Amino acid sequence: MAATLREILPQFRQVDWLEQTGSTNADLLALARRDGGPPDRPWLLGTHLQSQGRGRAGRTWQNRIGANLMFSCAFDVFLPARQLPTLAPLIGMATCQALRTRLDARHRTRLTMKWPNDLLWDQAKLAGILIESTRSGTAQAADHHLIIIGMGLNLEDARALSQSLDRRIADWAEIAAEDSAAAHATAADLAACAARAWYDALNHATARGFADLPARYAEVDGLAGRMLDVLDDGRLRHTGAACGIDGDGRLLLRNADGVQAISVGEISVRLQR
Repeated sequence: MAATLREILPQFRQVDWLEQTGSTNADLLALARRDGGPPDRPWLLGTHLQSQGRGRAGRTWQNRIGANLMFSCAFDVFLPARQLPTLAPLIGMATCQALRTRLDARHRTRLTMKWPNDLLWDQAKLAGILIESTRSGTAQAADHHLIIIGMGLNLEDARALSQSLDRRIADWAEIAAEDSAAAHATAADLAACAARAWYDALNHATARGFADLPARYAEVDGLAGRMLDVLDDGRLRHTGAACGIDGDGRLLLRNADGVQAISVGEISVRLQR
């Protein structure tokens, strides 16, 4: 896997793929916090098995060898700290748009995203993305941050996961069964597609900002017009209809009080039943 990715991702200075590790995000964060930090960035680190994989809010990521695509990338990013939360919907949008190119045109709109950055196939979760930031030992300026982006994408096992989690889960095998383009995409293709999209999206944001994010997000928005409950630590905080995001990447929710802007954080969004 590593050799293949090195060939098709020349913009990445280091690519490694492990048989097993605790968490690829945690590995890259630990390297970043050492004196000097890892010099070879962008750095892609993947694994066939994670024993301590994490999602948003510390949720665990269930996996077995061959059933999941799991990798993380470390990037140097020069942005004000206040803009870092905007990276969550930016990266989710960029990943969704990129993976749509691996589908037949007639099926592309079935792949959407749930704010801030889950990927959905027919409204069932296909992949989760975790974004973390730190200051490395080689920080060059006040706005120099090391961003770690990790993704876990279901390749198989959706049926078993759906039963164990009591909610619908999707996997790439399900998509490939009815989409000829998806059937030809290898795990390396999918990893390279996402990693390249992250690289390009971060460069675009650094150079041009986030002015076009709401319009681009609208193209892949899987929540638009749907009634949502917004929970904070399990407590209902807002309800309303999703109506896109603003330029800061905040979810916009319309209800009787007007339009509420919901920030990325320890908040979860749940579709009303």
